[in-house]
Amino acid sequence: MESLVRLADGIRERFEYEPGSTAADSPIEHLLESGRGVCQDYAHLMIAIGRSWGVPSRYVSGYLHNTGRAGERVTAGASHAWVECWLPGAGWVGFDPTNTTFSDQRHIRVAAGRDYADVSPTRGVFQGAGDAKIAVDVIVNAVDSARLSGRNGNGRQRV
Repeated sequence: MESLVRLADGIRERFEYEPGSTAADSPIEHLLESGRGVCQDYAHLMIAIGRSWGVPSRYVSGYLHNTGRAGERVTAGASHAWVECWLPGAGWVGFDPTNTTFSDQRHIRVAAGRDYADVSPTRGVFQGAGDAKIAVDVIVNAVDSARLSGRNGNGRQRV
């Protein structure tokens, strides 16, 4: 676990977070050569290194509730990517190399797979001439867990 934490920290320290610097299908080499990338690049690099160490690792796609904490690198409304590594005795443990944190209640998991191609948020077929771009904006609000579960603070069901 310590090695993976140091790896996530090292990725964040070594590479500059720059939105728009890569595309969804950019190879790891682009990150390594340019020194710039985004969460999906950081996740792909951590997965590749983790797997080379023999640690089962997978790509997680979702959203991050941006709390405005100092140093958060994901803007509100943007999708996010992080890594889960299988650790004996602990199971799948989430690492966010973009923000150097473990995944927590702020991380909203949508899907997990081998890499971005397995879990892209949109997929389809395009026919015809021209080019297309997609713009997505998501608003994530924290909800009180007691309210969400329909229970009061004593664990009793509200009626």
